[in-house]
Amino acid sequence: MDTQAVKAILFDLDNTLIETSRAGSVAIEKTSDLLRTTLGLDDNTTRKICDRFKHKLLHESFDPAAGRSIDDVRVSHWEESIQETVGSISTPSLAAQCYYLWKNSRLEMLTLSPEVCKLLKQLHSRYRLLLLTNGEAQSQKEKVKAAKCEEFFDAIVIAGEYVEQKPFLSIFTLCFNMLEVEAQNCVMVGDSLDTDIQGGFNAGVRATVWISNAGGAVQDASVKPDYTIPTVLGLPDVLAQLN
Repeated sequence: MDTQAVKAILFDLDNTLIETSRAGSVAIEKTSDLLRTTLGLDDNTTRKICDRFKHKLLHESFDPAAGRSIDDVRVSHWEESIQETVGSISTPSLAAQCYYLWKNSRLEMLTLSPEVCKLLKQLHSRYRLLLLTNGEAQSQKEKVKAAKCEEFFDAIVIAGEYVEQKPFLSIFTLCFNMLEVEAQNCVMVGDSLDTDIQGGFNAGVRATVWISNAGGAVQDASVKPDYTIPTVLGLPDVLAQLN
């Protein structure tokens, strides 16, 4: 038996299968329009509010045991961003309006393209497929549901539901056990060098495939992916080389 044969593929979700960054940009623009209309702000001030929100989102620390939902926390992000930029606001519900407009606008755009759907169907006829996504559990579940991912995968793992997320070995071991395959029979596909590629390397997978649509260079201190492709649609060529 060839212990190096590819039997399974682990996929990241955000900016690998779905265009989360693009969806987020569109959602921010719609929320900016709401802020401009409601508060009569200029473009520069509106941009500052949105930049503050994005910074808070990027550095977010969420503890479900604290008794607040992720929605509550992110409404607070908008409220704080507005107050820090323009002071108190006369519309108490504005922060919630901003959040739900941003959230729903983003989810509406998080779809698998017809080309990606076709690819996943083709791959699923030959390989076991698992979706492994980092992030807060509720938010990632909402993305998975919005993108209608379930039918394409043998298993979906929301790493935020576990003690450790990518790049830690434990979450990859869980995935291998779920698929009943060995690490050396798996390929890890994702857009993050720090989580997807480093995690695949830590776990000892057959190969790591980095999705870099900008053709970005790997920094000297970063883990080196085995393959780099601009979109996930290039994966069949990589698999052909591996097999």
